[in-house]
Parts: sequence; C-alpha cells; structure tokens
Amino acid sequence: MTGTSLAGRRPADPAVVQVGVLLELAEEYRLAGDYRAGSGVARQAAELARAAGDATGQARGLRSLANQLLRLGEQEDAVTACREAVAVLEAAGDDAGVCEVLTLQALPLNELGMHEEALDALARARDIAQRLGDRDLLYWVHNRTGVVHGSMGDRGLSTTYLMRALTMADGMDAEARFCILNNVGDNAVHEVSRLRAEGDADGAEETLRRALGHVDEALGLARAAGNPFRESICLDNYGMLLALAGDFTAAARMIENSGAIAGIHGYRSLESAALQHQAHVRLMRGQPAAAIEGLLDALDRAREAGEKPMAMEILRELSEAYEQVGDFAAALGHYRAYHALEREAHNHVAAARARMAVHHFELDNARLETDNARLEAELHRVRSAELEAANLSWQRQASEDALTGLPNRRSVELRLPELVASAGPLCVAIADVDLFKGVNDRFGHFAGDEVLRQIAALLRDHVPEGDLVARFGGEEFLIAFGGLDLPDARAPLRAAAGAGGRLPVGAAPPRAGRDDQPGVAVVPGGGDLGAAMALADQRLYEAKHRGRNRVEAGPPPTA
Repeated sequence: MTGTSLAGRRPADPAVVQVGVLLELAEEYRLAGDYRAGSGVARQAAELARAAGDATGQARGLRSLANQLLRLGEQEDAVTACREAVAVLEAAGDDAGVCEVLTLQALPLNELGMHEEALDALARARDIAQRLGDRDLLYWVHNRTGVVHGSMGDRGLSTTYLMRALTMADGMDAEARFCILNNVGDNAVHEVSRLRAEGDADGAEETLRRALGHVDEALGLARAAGNPFRESICLDNYGMLLALAGDFTAAARMIENSGAIAGIHGYRSLESAALQHQAHVRLMRGQPAAAIEGLLDALDRAREAGEKPMAMEILRELSEAYEQVGDFAAALGHYRAYHALEREAHNHVAAARARMAVHHFELDNARLETDNARLEAELHRVRSAELEAANLSWQRQASEDALTGLPNRRSVELRLPELVASAGPLCVAIADVDLFKGVNDRFGHFAGDEVLRQIAALLRDHVPEGDLVARFGGEEFLIAFGGLDLPDARAPLRAAAGAGGRLPVGAAPPRAGRDDQPGVAVVPGGGDLGAAMALADQRLYEAKHRGRNRVEAGPPPTA
C-alpha cells in the first residue's frame, strides 16, 4: 500500500476538524431537504470556525446557512449570512467563493422584492466569473439572473438567460441540472400564457412541449436524489404545465402531491403555492366557486407564512374569481385588499432595506476595525524590526572599527577580561605596521586606509575563529589567543607578521611594503591583564628597534 507518511505531520486543529464534520452533516441535511436541522448545524459550524480562526470553514458554514434559510423563507437572515460570508471571502482573497455567494444572495433579495439589489449582486458575480473564465460560475449567474427577471415580470428576458444557462448545463452535476430544468419549467408557465395572449399559438405550443420535457427530466433527478423539496416544487410546476396543456386531471393530481409533500416536511411556502395553484386549475376548468374556496385557504396559509408576494397574487385571483361568479362587492373588496397589501409590501421592502443597511454598516465597521487591528499589528512589527535593526547597528558602530570592520579598542576592553576569566592562559600580541607614516606621506591617506583594510583581512585569515583580532588604534592591531601558551602562539603570529610584510600598497612599487611587528605577552588564568598589556607594548617597542618581521616575546607576568 502506497501513500504519504504521517510521520512528522502536525496534528490537525481539533476545532477545524469538528467544523469539517459539522459542514458535512449540514450538507447531508440540505440534500435530504431537512433545512431546519441543516441550518442549525451550519450556524454552529460557522460560529465554531470563526472562534477557531478558520476563515474557509466560516465562509462555507455561512453559505450553507444562507442556502437553507432561503428554503425556510427566512430571507433577511439569508441575506445577512451571505453578506458575512462575502466579507470573510474578500478578506481571504477568494474571488470564486465571493462569486458563488453573490449568486446565492440574489435569491433571498429577489424573494424580498429587492430586485435591483439582486441584479447588482449578479452583475458583480458575472464580472468575477468572466474575469476568472469560470464556466460553472457563469452558468449559475445566468440561471439566477433569469429567475430575477422572471420575478420582475420580464418573461422574455428571463427566457433568454435561462436558455443560455441550459446550454451550459451539460456535464454539470445533477443538482445544477435539476435547478435549470425546473426554472425553465417554472418560467414557461408564465411564458406560455403570455404567448397565447399575444396570439402566438405556435410559439406557445412549442414552448409548452419543451417545458414538459424539461420538468419530466427534473422530476426524475429530484426523486433520484431523494430530495423532497425539489420533488415538491417540480411537481407543482409540472402540474401547472399539464393544466396549460388541457390535462386538468393529471394537473390536479400532480399539484395535490406537491402540497402533500410540502405539508409533511414543513415547506410552508410550497404548501401555500400548491393550494393557490389547485385553485387556479379550478378557475381554468371553469369552476370559480370551488376555486374561491381553495384560494381563501391558500390566502390564510400565505399570510401565516409571511409570503406577501404570494398573498398579493392570491388576492388578485380572488378578485377575478368573485367577478366571475357575479359577487362584485367581494371582487372589489379583494381588489382593494390587493392594493393595500401592495403598499404594505413596498413598505416592507423599504424597512428590510433599512435593516440590512444598518447591518451592512455594522459589518463594514467590524471589517474596518479588523483591518485597523491588522495594520496596527503590522506597524508594530515593522517598528520593532526597525528598532532592533537600529539597536544592532548602534551596537555594531560602538564596538566595530568603521575602516577595517574589526573590533575596536572599546570592544577589546570589554572582551579581554572575559577571556582572561576563562580557563587556561591568554596570549596577547600587539602589532604595529612599520613605516606606515611613510606610506601615507608618499601615497596618500586613501592608500594608507587600503593598507590597513588589507592587513586586517590577512590577520583575520590567520587568526583562528573564536580568537580575537582587533584594531587597537592608528596602525596598531591586537591579537589574543585563548588557551595558547607562548610556544604555541609563535607560529600563527610569525605567519601573520610574514603575510603583512608581503602585502603591496595598491599601485605602489612592491618595495614599499609594511611589516607587522608584534610584541607578545602571556596572561595565565586569573593573571594581571594590565601588566600583560604593558609587557606586550614593551615587546613591540623592542621588536621595532631590533628589526622587522620579528616576534618579540617574554616571560608572562605574575599576578
């Protein structure tokens, strides 16, 4: 069996793992049509993900929550969940995720009667989908745009968008295909009536024939998925199309089955729609009295569910039905009730806009506070780094010779006592660059500086790492070997002195050389450092008077 070893992997965050489990459970409920349970689990997943700092899990939880609240008729809460998901996804830079949620957000906005806002969300989603070149995202944008235009009464434009989406549905999953087939069928109910009213009988019949094929396929997909919500809504559309085809018996049976499924599973809006459409079929059959009874029942259900658009449509149909039976007073009363509810619906939309504007404002403030906190943290990090760099630079300037890059005299004064305090002897040498004044006089100070830099580099190369080589002042250098006694220190000191003597001065003749003249003293562990330094300086003086390229050493001073 092959696979990636788990050794060395960090264990997954338990909270993130739990979020994943909850999201899978929420999806199972959604696919089964149990939106009440699914929305509860999705909300729990989103809150847990937020607390755990899991942006991906939070966005997925909010999207699932919105998708299920939509089916429950809780449209404002669905919009709120979508907006929060978009904020999280924008912060994460997930454009595809933003597009998906905006496409979903259009549905509850549409149900609230906020059609302009729904189309604005879809326009933004379309721009993202086109920029990403994502065919699947564009399919959902066209699908939902068609739904919104249909709700606005523009059935022609709705058909254009829905048919465009239908051509893109090949190869997509069963849920996506069901969605477009069912939407095309729902739109055809209105489109067939419009075409007939305009006298286009052939166009109406062709539209009806295609739509019946679409909803038949959609019903098969809904049943195969075991999703009662999809089956109920599809049966309702199927029934209305059969009624338009003149098969009233089959139509009544389909719609009755739709209402029964909706009642069992608590889909209140679908149950109200089934009652309304049952009554509508009775009107089509010339049974206005029976239709009135069903419409009154449907009106009560729609009002209980808070379905104002549906209640308005039922009131309009009641007015027409009462007119057909000759009860003009009742017809006028329901007509007036229709217009009163229409005004109330407009007020409701305005109030919903105001509430959501407040939420949007709060969401923007929260996002701004988060961005400010992130900016403050970044500024603090940058300031800390700058201060640390400045501190390191200051420390370096205080302890390093600017010309040669070697430790300076101040650094020597700090480090030598530490070396003396360590175990073992310390060999201290002071070297002077002989004839250095002549170099400066003949070739200039820039040449002299280059001599000092190159000698520093040679000394660094010949002194073992961990020992000390420093510029002691002017043309003097100090070398300190920890743990070496005088005999052991002679070899590296002679090598260093010899290397210095062979170094030419830039473009000057080779004879214009320099000699390192070290004077050496050894400090035993705990010995007198000051005395050793004085002795090394004295040895340097003796070396300068006895010749060049010499190492002058003497016995170590005693404490």
